[in-house]
Amino acid sequence: MMMQFVPNVHYELIPIKNLVSNQEYQRNLSARHVQRTAENFDLYQINPVKVSRRDGINYVFNGQHTIEIVALVSGSRETPVWCMIYDDLIYAHEADIFANQQKYVKPLLPYEIFMANVEAGNDKQLIIKELVETYGLAIISTPSPNGIRAVSTLENIYDKYGYHTLDRVLRLIVGTWEGEAHSLSANMLNGVAKLVHAYGEDMKDDIFKAKLSQISIKELSRAAHDRRHGSLGFSEAILIYYNKKNHGGLSWEKLYKGKTET
Repeated sequence: MMMQFVPNVHYELIPIKNLVSNQEYQRNLSARHVQRTAENFDLYQINPVKVSRRDGINYVFNGQHTIEIVALVSGSRETPVWCMIYDDLIYAHEADIFANQQKYVKPLLPYEIFMANVEAGNDKQLIIKELVETYGLAIISTPSPNGIRAVSTLENIYDKYGYHTLDRVLRLIVGTWEGEAHSLSANMLNGVAKLVHAYGEDMKDDIFKAKLSQISIKELSRAAHDRRHGSLGFSEAILIYYNKKNHGGLSWEKLYKGKTET
């Protein structure tokens, strides 16, 4: 009775040269994905390749990128990979499995990935977590004062601008709005990061705090949305309030130099 829940498969090591992929129902092979993954190859991330054996031919219906990554890293299509072999499928059934294989898979949330990296002892996530906590904040999965849900944004700022920029972004926001939940949104974090990167020490922390602490997050958010979509709208709104009654304020030109919409 229990066997109805066990796939009728067996496992074999098959050289990549003996596998056939790129069938009509599959997505096009992404050379960029193959190259990027090969550069960060991790043997423990390799899954068995799903293969339908029809008329003595091994058709790959899940894992075409896997075999190309292994071939590139190993430098040979003689390299074998573990395959999960189905002997009872027809072409239409393969296509149906391929089309629906992710239908009920729950993707990992950024918070879950971040915390798993923390548990694994990975340096970047540990550094970011420690930095966040030095400001009396926490990385969280549900809305809460003094909590940051935008973990991907923290990582992106760290990767793009570096530790010291992320440190200053947190210092400015916490010093100005004291951990109010909406002050730690992705758009706000990115918006302040753009300003820190664009102006450096020309933007004075004491002026930032003095001017912006008089503006509620609700008012600032409304002004940002009136300007434009995304974090650049927050950068612009903050710059308006920072420059208000500030003789010789910060130049707008610097903000737009090499700008990107996010």
